[in-house]
Amino acid sequence: MDLERVIARLLADEAVVYPTTTLPGLGARPTPAGLDAVFALKARDDQKPVSLAVRNLHQASSVVDVPEIAYELVGAFPPGSLSLILPAKRPLDARLGGQAVAVRCVAHPTALALVDAVGPITATSANISGEVPALETTVNAERLGLPREAAAPGVCPGGLGSTFLLLDGDGEAVEVSVIRAGVIPPMDVEAWVTSRRA
Repeated sequence: MDLERVIARLLADEAVVYPTTTLPGLGARPTPAGLDAVFALKARDDQKPVSLAVRNLHQASSVVDVPEIAYELVGAFPPGSLSLILPAKRPLDARLGGQAVAVRCVAHPTALALVDAVGPITATSANISGEVPALETTVNAERLGLPREAAAPGVCPGGLGSTFLLLDGDGEAVEVSVIRAGVIPPMDVEAWVTSRRA
């Protein structure tokens, strides 16, 4: 699959649509220009932050502080199923969450190729806010008024998005809270946390 045009758009701080293991994502580098592009396309409220797609928590550690329990959580559940809200290493754009940023370790090969090429990119759904995204990336690009070369080809399985977890605290005292239910039910997360403490 030729992703050169998609990667070139990302490097130019333009938005692209890419496949994930759930729903198509709308991606741009987390620069002011990249975030401008994403928020304009989605007609999204600036007060609703977007998350970041990363290859792994090591890549995320350039942006956020990653406690040990985060590695355990990501290893305990299917790849790409969790988004972890973690403390930012330094205050970031409010559209990313400012002091805390949600990161999702992507699993789809195309998404991995993109974050390998350009670093973290936004991981919000590829649709105008409030609308239901299509499962095919090219359809979403067209709906958003993007050119065909802005879509990394792919059809997503659909279903629920990732489950958002807030990790708050330091060291062994980190608390895990479910902020938004998704593909992983809250009871499964709570059961994992309970068993870890046992």
